[in-house]
Amino acid sequence: MWKRAVCTKDCPDTCGLLVQVEDGRIIRVKGDPDHPYTQGFICKKGARFPEHVHGAARLTEPLRRTGPKGSGEFEPVTWDEALDEVAANIRRVADEFGPEAVLPYSYAGHMGLVHRHSGDAFFNKLGASRLDATICGPAATAGFKASLGSGPSTEIQEAAKSDFIIIWGNNTLVTNVHAWPHFLRARKNGAKIVVIDPYRNPTANEADRHLMLRPGTDAALALAVMHVLIDEDMLDHDFIATRTIGFDRLKERVIDWPPARAAEICGLRETEIRDLARAYGTARAPYIRSGWGPARQLAGGMAMRTISLLPALVNAFAKPGGGITRSLGGAPGKAASLLRPDLRPEGTRTVNMVRLGHALTELSDPPIKLLYNYLSNPAAVAPQSAQVMAGLAREDLFTVVQEMYMTDTARFADIILPGASFLETGDIYRCYGHNHIQIARPVIAPVGQARPILDTFQALAARLGFDEEVFSLTEEQCIERILAESADSPFMDGVDLDALRRGEPVRLNIPANPFEHGFKTASGKVEFYSQSMADQGLDPLPDGTPVRDPEGGDAYPLECITPPHPLLLNSAFNEIESIRERTGGPKVLIHPDTAKTRGIEQGMAVRVFNGRGQITALAEVTEDTRPDLLVIEGLHWPNTRPGAGSNQLTSQRITDMGNTCAFHCNKAEVEPLE
Repeated sequence: MWKRAVCTKDCPDTCGLLVQVEDGRIIRVKGDPDHPYTQGFICKKGARFPEHVHGAARLTEPLRRTGPKGSGEFEPVTWDEALDEVAANIRRVADEFGPEAVLPYSYAGHMGLVHRHSGDAFFNKLGASRLDATICGPAATAGFKASLGSGPSTEIQEAAKSDFIIIWGNNTLVTNVHAWPHFLRARKNGAKIVVIDPYRNPTANEADRHLMLRPGTDAALALAVMHVLIDEDMLDHDFIATRTIGFDRLKERVIDWPPARAAEICGLRETEIRDLARAYGTARAPYIRSGWGPARQLAGGMAMRTISLLPALVNAFAKPGGGITRSLGGAPGKAASLLRPDLRPEGTRTVNMVRLGHALTELSDPPIKLLYNYLSNPAAVAPQSAQVMAGLAREDLFTVVQEMYMTDTARFADIILPGASFLETGDIYRCYGHNHIQIARPVIAPVGQARPILDTFQALAARLGFDEEVFSLTEEQCIERILAESADSPFMDGVDLDALRRGEPVRLNIPANPFEHGFKTASGKVEFYSQSMADQGLDPLPDGTPVRDPEGGDAYPLECITPPHPLLLNSAFNEIESIRERTGGPKVLIHPDTAKTRGIEQGMAVRVFNGRGQITALAEVTEDTRPDLLVIEGLHWPNTRPGAGSNQLTSQRITDMGNTCAFHCNKAEVEPLE
């Protein structure tokens, strides 16, 4: 029997799936051919979901720690014993230290609106410290919003009509594979594809041109492109006059960013920059697919802000096939009656999830005494892992982890609660890579004693005497509540709710060019000059000055970035043995010149290090990276690959906008492993 489902991983494609079930087991997973965006194919990772659900190492019963923290030594207990112990420790910590001594930690391990947010009401009622969930995209969001406003951007499918496509900091063939067919259709009709990225990844290999710029110099490149567009008058003057503000001030800033200056900063040739600008300025319908890479720098918000202004100079928005894509979707929203922010005491402390290491080891008044982790693996994904691990190892920290596998975080737990997979739960899914929504229902019953996250929080709420209605709602009731509270969104106008409830993908009411009738900025126009940024004490104009990792000075001469691995997604899919083995373990891409000066040869074990930590990896000596750049793809679990974990090298410093993490802004050194 084939059943419909939706991939819940943190990926813009949010694929519609068909799942083959026999005798209560998942046999096969494939793409839904009737899904307008998925169109019948999925990535190599998604095809391994049967192993994800039925893996031999899956946690299927509650566990209590019996050995030292981090040892991975546990004993089985019943659900009642586990929940009683968790509830008792929540009461103990709240009574002795105050409820803010409890910290929930979760993110996007499940992208459904019900289960991802199922703990919000519980922790608001408790009065626990509030988690500022900023670890991924807020810098990109803030930068884009400052220029073009909030809301969805150009639909990816529009790119099929473009004649000039820039993929800027997005490894499409790895992280957004369903966009690629639309780019190929454009190429078939004569379009050129340019990739801007610090290293030659699979997408760059398939491009017509690749600009291998230094990390963190994207804004400088964008300003130099603006310089050429203005200097050679490749502008839409009517659009600039009527639909933008601050152009004269922009011109004054752009004068200081000629291609020669940017070439030196970016590590590019001046001719490369001029050719890019002229191709963009003379294109019939230029299109930009912006990724998250440029925003994962200390000046990442400014980088995204600057890139986002380019379409306004040529009015790419009005040209079929032109525009810029950052994020799509936009409805349904999170239902306030499910989140219950009104239950949270006024003035409750907020903890930025980027600074978990600091929170667990240095925060006081009160210190964190209970960590409740779900839908995330912070021991691997949070920056400055050594400090995170030190915090997790505290014997006075009671840690609860709801998880499917023995992750690095789960190994530090006092209680592990076995979680149900997305194929064993129901939910409603919105997307950020296309404009469709879908409801999925369980295709099989939970394996063993695994339970959905919603059920777990409701059971804990009952033990703590929380009696609000939200703590008794079923999955279906939560889904209906989300639909009801999103009914006034213009994106939901005309949506076929009956088809949605049948599990079919349904398109939101979002035009392919959502900028047609204006921009959701304070002025209603494109803001070359942003008064809102000035009010925050930020530079109101684009600035291309790179901001580098300030720690360590000249001791660590190489840049280091940590982009996605083709077979992993954040730290997910490490649990699947066949995928884990195919990755071959962590590798670091090193330019031949860099390797030669350090006595490093192909395949040699090396140590990559800085003042925050170190990892071991195999050297991949290749011209696919720059001489001044190390590239470490993916997040390998240290507990399965000793010495792995690239976030040993990353910093807890916060970006210029969005309060997020600069994962690609690291200075490091590499040497042969003795």
